[in-house]
Amino acid sequence: MLSGRRYDPLKRVLDLTVGTLTLPVVLPVLGLCAVAIALDTPGPIVFKQRRTGRDGRPFEIYKFRTMVANAEELKKDLQHLSVVPYPDFKLIDDPRVTRVGRILRTTSLDELPQIWNVLRGDMSLVGPRPTSFAPDTYDLWHARRLEVRPGLTGLWQIIGRNTTDFDERSRLDEQYIRTRSLAVDLKILVRTVPEMIRQHGF
Repeated sequence: MLSGRRYDPLKRVLDLTVGTLTLPVVLPVLGLCAVAIALDTPGPIVFKQRRTGRDGRPFEIYKFRTMVANAEELKKDLQHLSVVPYPDFKLIDDPRVTRVGRILRTTSLDELPQIWNVLRGDMSLVGPRPTSFAPDTYDLWHARRLEVRPGLTGLWQIIGRNTTDFDERSRLDEQYIRTRSLAVDLKILVRTVPEMIRQHGF
């Protein structure tokens, strides 16, 4: 594995290269998704949310809106129905999800605007998924995942999709951090494509 001093700048070059080269393909898809959202339900097309990034620094993540406009307010009343332990939150057949939003989630297209986060440097193409809860809710060993930039995809997306527990996801993140290299990143990126085609969603 390359040392952090060599690996980090090369990984950034990979992020910028792949992100830029995919723009001609991504931009038309972004446009189609935006039109579908606008025609489906009222509200903003892009959803911005505060997430925890590298070294615990917060940043705004971009996603296509897949829920009704007041989803965050409704979350308080639905917290007790979550099928995963706090601080995570997940509902089966979430009533806040729109018709178009369900399709976008199933195909992972709702995550496409995060290519902007990658180009900005908030995120990397590969890394731990950024959480929506603050670092002070982490156990100490969870904090290892904050040593690297959060990613658009990672080990959880290709081998741990049935894992909903934050501890288990964090163990996959720790495994990635221990073994990360450009070869590992490329392998994860390549394996992510068929996972999206199978419509498992992120």
